[in-house]
Amino acid sequence: MRALPLRVWLVLLAGSMILLLALGTRSSYGVFIRPMTLDLGWSREFFALVIGIQNIVWGLAQPVVGGLADRFGPRRTLTVAGLVYAGGIWLSAASTSQVAFTWGTGFMVGMGLAGLGFSVVLPAVARMVAAEQRSFVMGIGTAFTSLGQFIMVPLGQGFIQAYGWPVALAAIGAMVATSVALAQALPARASDAGGHQQSLGSALREAAGHSGFLLLTAGYFVCGFHVTFVGIHLTPYLADQGIPPHLQAWPLALIGLANVAGCLIAGRLGDRFRQKHLLAGLYGLRAVVVLWFLFTPVTFASAVIFALAFGLLWLSTVPLTTSLVSRIFGLTHLGTLSGIAFLGHQVGAILGVWLGGAVFDATGSYDLVWWACIGLGLLAAALNAPIDDRTIRREARTAQERAAVA
Repeated sequence: MRALPLRVWLVLLAGSMILLLALGTRSSYGVFIRPMTLDLGWSREFFALVIGIQNIVWGLAQPVVGGLADRFGPRRTLTVAGLVYAGGIWLSAASTSQVAFTWGTGFMVGMGLAGLGFSVVLPAVARMVAAEQRSFVMGIGTAFTSLGQFIMVPLGQGFIQAYGWPVALAAIGAMVATSVALAQALPARASDAGGHQQSLGSALREAAGHSGFLLLTAGYFVCGFHVTFVGIHLTPYLADQGIPPHLQAWPLALIGLANVAGCLIAGRLGDRFRQKHLLAGLYGLRAVVVLWFLFTPVTFASAVIFALAFGLLWLSTVPLTTSLVSRIFGLTHLGTLSGIAFLGHQVGAILGVWLGGAVFDATGSYDLVWWACIGLGLLAAALNAPIDDRTIRREARTAQERAAVA
């Protein structure tokens, strides 16, 4: 594989740092659920519902934001999103009412995540490299996301213990605001790197009629269910099982650390093997890991083993899924199409996080949701295996059609 130019490395580093801050911060909400609900008298179901709103807003806004980045470039999109994201966190830090917390954490952070997330950063980098390098660079970007989880989760826990949750949220919001400066290193305009020009309407019709895209989106639903349920409810689950407070956040952080390796491995393998087979294997292995955890006595050691194993599979789906979308449909509307696929991810996310809170409040246990994770993992493996991953060959456009697209 050819070496990446310095310009690509600089863009990749800036974009990866944005993902580290944005997605790492999002992962830290699991350590806030107990102190905030106990301090403010809220239920876990309410907190989980707000995170669910955050995820669905993130998902619904993702295709729109991806389309804006495709049209107007990632730099402006990321700048606005960074301001909205930080503002949402600061509103949440100052709020004691459920309405303010819902607006800040649910709506504003959700919109900020859409702008600072995968569907803006990864296509920006993908357009700068050859097809055989795309899965690799996407793996690097996603690995930084997981590194952010490893950094931000224990950092959030430490801030809470030292200063309380309002100050902890305000400090994390200030860190997210630095993404505005990082965004200036991203390209001002999105280019198709010489690819086939296609109207947005044609691209949407093409994707809607492609069975592989529909199956890929359905599989992404399962990924969202898994990572959001575990990301928000693992820490309180361990607390309920008697794990000491100073150890509760570390398994979630270790998931992020393990996924640094997982994303890099997935990115490298995705450039060498068929991505749909790798995705099917990842989802199937998730089911096996959760099954082991469910039948193992919960100790800090078993939680660490679960975290390391599940972490290797955590967000490794992202570079593979985004690369597969680019392989099938090309680069022109990659931000929009990967955003639509990610909407499936977020529908699963809202169900996973809400169901976790609702089932716990109703039964005092998360067991039913752990079993749902197993079943859905097996289903996603079955959905990804038959995907038609051949590149679509389109006929050349006439001059009149090219003018219409322009």
